[in-house]
Order: sequence, then structure tokens, then C-alpha cells
Amino acid sequence: MELQALTAISPVDGRYRKTTESLDIYFSEYGLIKYRVLVEIEYFIALAQFGLPQLPAMNDSQKESLRAIYKNFSIADALKVKETEKTTNHDVKAVEYFIKEKLEGLKLSAYSEFVHFGLTSQDINNTSIPRSLKDASLNVLFPAIKEIIEKITSFSKDWKDISLLARTHGQPASPTKLGKEFYVFVERLNIQLAQLTQIPFSAKFGGATGNFNAHQVAYPKQDWITFGNNFVNTTLGLNRSQFTTQIEHYDNIGAYFDALKRINTILIDFSRDVWTYVSMDYFKQKLKAGEVGSSAMPHKVNPIDFENAEGNLGIANALLEHLAVKLPVSRLQRDLTDSTVLRNIGVPLAHSLISYSSILKGLNKLILNESALKQDLDNNWAVVAEAIQTILRREGYPKPYEALKDLTRTNTHITQASLQEFIKGLNVSDQIKAELKNITPHNYTGINPKF
Repeated sequence: MELQALTAISPVDGRYRKTTESLDIYFSEYGLIKYRVLVEIEYFIALAQFGLPQLPAMNDSQKESLRAIYKNFSIADALKVKETEKTTNHDVKAVEYFIKEKLEGLKLSAYSEFVHFGLTSQDINNTSIPRSLKDASLNVLFPAIKEIIEKITSFSKDWKDISLLARTHGQPASPTKLGKEFYVFVERLNIQLAQLTQIPFSAKFGGATGNFNAHQVAYPKQDWITFGNNFVNTTLGLNRSQFTTQIEHYDNIGAYFDALKRINTILIDFSRDVWTYVSMDYFKQKLKAGEVGSSAMPHKVNPIDFENAEGNLGIANALLEHLAVKLPVSRLQRDLTDSTVLRNIGVPLAHSLISYSSILKGLNKLILNESALKQDLDNNWAVVAEAIQTILRREGYPKPYEALKDLTRTNTHITQASLQEFIKGLNVSDQIKAELKNITPHNYTGINPKF
């Protein structure tokens, strides 16, 4: 069958195609080839500016003509590279031949042997892939995470004064504020996103075993380390690793995947909490004409967006875990296991993006059902026992914890009336009794920093 959304094996390219297609230009086969062409072209230009006697410096017009090769890189161009690969059986060599052919049209074929000069394929792969990951992160992944943070922040501020019955171990506990409970996730996500964005996009660039052997033997008087640093750090906007084997050691890309995994784990936690609040009727969900919640039960409006997010975040994290622990491990100066694994880095990012989209969709459906929160608080007066016994401790009342335990740790439902009756019988001043009677599940919510 012809490959299309309906025939794709992976839902990333099938069912969720519209959500993930923004990652095409970074992680598809076409995207990888285009980034390889970018690196080869920029390397060729950098060599020309480096003062090699056999490769004169280029004027601005020549540079722009060369850069147009990757800026205007088309599907037809990628197919041409793939056709060449059928003969070479080497994907990077096919890119080299493609560029050399382009040089003929630019009347630069006399310098074609400086395309891929002194390099091994990993000098191209280990710069192309981190560059594509950096671009995808800055243009797609990071903005999507920030959008979720902004949405949760907005809810936190809207609901900062809404009292909520907390539940620890699933049981009623000291009340809190709904806005604060949402802001817990804002703080967590901001901290982890800050850590993620500080991880360098590292790259290997130094020849067959990382020592510029071929460069040095051809031009022993040139400072190739400075050249490599300038090319990778300044031209490509990456961070060149100084000591490598044939491949990048991938420690920082492993750190990136671990950091993204932590963000996804926080969002799993968040999705489960919101799902639970919906199940408790704290939130209603906006209805859409024509939608069906269940094939059998017409009344149902299921929190499917948070379920979808949780499932896809789980898949993403499983793959991110493998990438993080596999990539930094390679036999001696290199084996090939990193090559096939690296081709999959777009997959967990796509599943992450599906999840982020689902979370935003789910959040935009939420309608606060404040009456349900109030009712829950009214049904759980026992939670103010902590407040009462703490004040009694302050006043030196004998064994206040035990007194409240005897009252509340029974199968008898504690009501406002029974609690008031208990307070009435305490051997304390009328002033303290008045103070205790003013405490309710609605106002016993503590304090928090401003947000």
C-alpha cells in the first residue's frame, strides 16, 4: 500500500500526524539529509575562509549560492541522495556526491575534493543530529512545554482563593487552595525546564578517531583545534566536545533525555491528578456537539485527553530511558549501535508532543464545579481537628491530640454540630472557644508565597 496517514505503522505518522508534523523537518529521513547537507556546505565554506592555499576564499555571492543548496533543499533533492545511496550503500557518502554535483553547476568543481575533506561520517552525523535536536527544541518542544506552564499558571491565579479538601493517602486531610495545588506543578515544571534548557547541545568534530589526523597530516601548520571549535561552536551554534573517539560520547544528549523524562514524569503526575479531580466532579468538561463519550453509555464525558497524555508520556519516557542509557556506551573507539538508535530520537519527542497537545486540549475543556468542592469540605469537618489540637497545645491543654483522636478516629461522622459540642465541653476560656469555633474546613487553608 502507498504510505499515508491511514497506512502508517506508527500512530506518530498516522493517527497523530497533524500533531507531530511540525517535527518532520528535524527528524525525518529528509530532515536528517538536509541537516547533513547544511553541515557539509558550512564546513566547505569554513575551509575556504581558513586560508588553505588550494582553496581560495569565497565572495559573498558564492557563499549564498552554496547556502541556497540546503536552504532550498527539496524532497526531490533528498530522493536523489537516496538514489545515490543505493550504489554507495553509505548515506553520508551519498550526500558528499550530491554536493559535489551541485558544485559543478556553481563552477566550483575544481575544489570539490574539499567537500568532506579529512572527515569521517560521524563528523557530519554528530553535528547534524544535535543541530536538528537544538532547532526542534527551540522551535517546537520548549514552546509547547511553556504553553502548558502558562496555562496551569493562569488556572493557579484564577483559583488561588478556592478552598480544596486535600487528600493524603486518599483520605481527607488539612484543606488547601486549588490554585496552590496547581501551582505546585508550575514550580516543578519551571525548575526542570530551566535545567533542560541549560544542557549544551554537544557535538563531535575531529576526524576518524577525534584527533584531526587527516587534517594535521595534510596541513600540519594549521591550528585545527581552533578551527574545529570555531566551526562547531560559532558557525553551527553547538558545543564541540574536546576529547572524543570516532563518535560523540553522548553524555549531554543523555542528560537532555533524562531531563525531558523528568518533565514528562511531572506531567504524568499532573494528568493523573486532574483526571482524579474530574472523577470527583470537581471539574465538569466542556461539551462539543456530535462528540460521544461512550459507545454504550450516552451520559458519559470521559477525561480522555489526560488519559491520552498519560499513555503517550509513558511511551516517550520508555524510549527516552533507552536513549539515555544506551547512547553513552560504545565499544572502544566506536561501534555502530548508536547509528540506528539515533534515527529514533524524533519518536519519543513526537509522543511527548502528542501528550502536550492532549494536556492543553484537556485543560481548555475544564469547567470548575465549585459547589462540589464546597460540598466536600462541608462533609469533612473532622479535618479541622489538627487546628483545634494545635491551639490546645499552645494553651497547655493536657493531651489535646489524644482528646481529638478519641473524637474523630471513630466510624461516627463528624459534623459541624458535633465539633461545636466538643469545643463547648473543653475546659478552656470563652475566648479560646470562640477562636476554635471560627475554624472551618473552608478557612483552615494555611498560607503560601504569592504567585
